[in-house]
Amino acid sequence: MAGARIFAPSASVKMKRRLKINGFIIFLVILLSAMFPRIFFRRAQVASWDEFAEIFGIAFILLGQILRASSRGYKAEYSGNGHSLIQDGPYAFVRNPMYLGILLIGLGIVLVLFHWWTALIFLCVFIVRYFFLIFKEEKKLLAVFAQTYRDYQVRVPRIIPSPASVLQKDIAEYLPLKLPWLKNELGSMLAVLLIVLFLEGWEDVVNEGPGIYVREAILSLNVIILFIFLIIYLIRRTNNQQKDASSKSKNTL
Repeated sequence: MAGARIFAPSASVKMKRRLKINGFIIFLVILLSAMFPRIFFRRAQVASWDEFAEIFGIAFILLGQILRASSRGYKAEYSGNGHSLIQDGPYAFVRNPMYLGILLIGLGIVLVLFHWWTALIFLCVFIVRYFFLIFKEEKKLLAVFAQTYRDYQVRVPRIIPSPASVLQKDIAEYLPLKLPWLKNELGSMLAVLLIVLFLEGWEDVVNEGPGIYVREAILSLNVIILFIFLIIYLIRRTNNQQKDASSKSKNTL
């Protein structure tokens, strides 16, 4: 057993391996899109449904990024380096909130840039790439936490939240957020958002002229501003909840 532990890949090695695989997939997508733009990219149209798709796409990208920042930060702060099973915060929403964040980001990019049928390709790649990892991680968690994790599996869905759970609680309970957590994800958030907005804006200018670009840029900016207010609200609520919890613990002592 000791030898097995010595030769078992560390968490950093596993993370590097995942990043390499994800990087290769992203490179392949960029390469195919650049080689066959007319096949994959959706041409900009002056239509309300196209504008709604882009607005919802940007919202999905931002929500997915916030969910990933919340999940990763919450796990780093409360998991005790993997010794505790987290069942609160974003992990009371779904058991794999970080993967849900990736799903939202991917679907958001499809809505903004690509033809609708590419969503099917993305979902197939997502299932093949991440469900294997999810099942593998679940086996490890069952081995460590046993009945506690089985009860958690019964209570909380794997990756798609139930509508009832979404409406029952305040969003701040599912998406606790702190400024340091957000800073750790800020680089990737800005990179994804700026690249998507640049490609979408380029398509608008080339196909329809600068007029439609200005109009959609204003709509996109409004969505981004709303999410900035959401981030401020989540950070304030999280800080207030933590202060209330610390004051209660002091009073009990």
